[in-house]
Amino acid sequence: MPSVDLNSDLGEGYGVWRLGDDAEMLKIVTSANIACGFHAGDPSTLRAVCVDAVKNSVQIGAQVSYPDLVGFGRRRIEMEPNELTDAVLYQLGALDAFAQVARSEVSYVKPHGALYNVACAERSVADAIVEAIADYDHSMAVLGLPGSALLQSAEAAGLDVAGEAFADRAYNDDGTLVPRGQPGAVLTDATAIAERAVHMVMTQTVTSHSGRNISVPLRSLCIHGDTPGAVDIARAIRSALEAEGIGIYPFT
Repeated sequence: MPSVDLNSDLGEGYGVWRLGDDAEMLKIVTSANIACGFHAGDPSTLRAVCVDAVKNSVQIGAQVSYPDLVGFGRRRIEMEPNELTDAVLYQLGALDAFAQVARSEVSYVKPHGALYNVACAERSVADAIVEAIADYDHSMAVLGLPGSALLQSAEAAGLDVAGEAFADRAYNDDGTLVPRGQPGAVLTDATAIAERAVHMVMTQTVTSHSGRNISVPLRSLCIHGDTPGAVDIARAIRSALEAEGIGIYPFT
């Protein structure tokens, strides 16, 4: 039977503002994409999530982003390649400090929001991100959209790569995600999402928004921590996968 990693975006609160239930999600997922302070995540939040991740044997990943706290990292910011490389390097060092204190390390990198979308489409942006990762720690893996510029760049640099699929997001026919602002972009029915997740893992395909069957070669399945009912969705997905005998393990 196949196996899969479950990843989720965590540590996205900031100060007195809380987003999602990190503690409960860390009991379900196997990899945590932890905010690094540029789109969300204050220092105490980052430390707490790293500590809790270690307690639950969850792998720590850096969810790097554009410096966009106000826009939650969902707005593109034009940056020179060297400037973007330095911004990513800054975030890796910040999160890795808390991971080290928790007796772990950052094992992979996944861009967030607008930076994820741009890096998947534009090689120059992907190269800037990958340069920071390779300079910091060549053993770190890169998690991203299968066939994207980001994973192509990472492979060219000799980094381990992992393709991911999104259990709670609608797909376009070209394998990209339907923009969040469009109707039906975010899925919220836990039962339907769980059935979809099993199908995606077993067949390595997903049905697009228009009904087309498209390939999604995945090693990891993403469950967004800020989706309404995220914990219930994550539990339903894990239960459905386990019921089918699918192994659930970190990809790193």
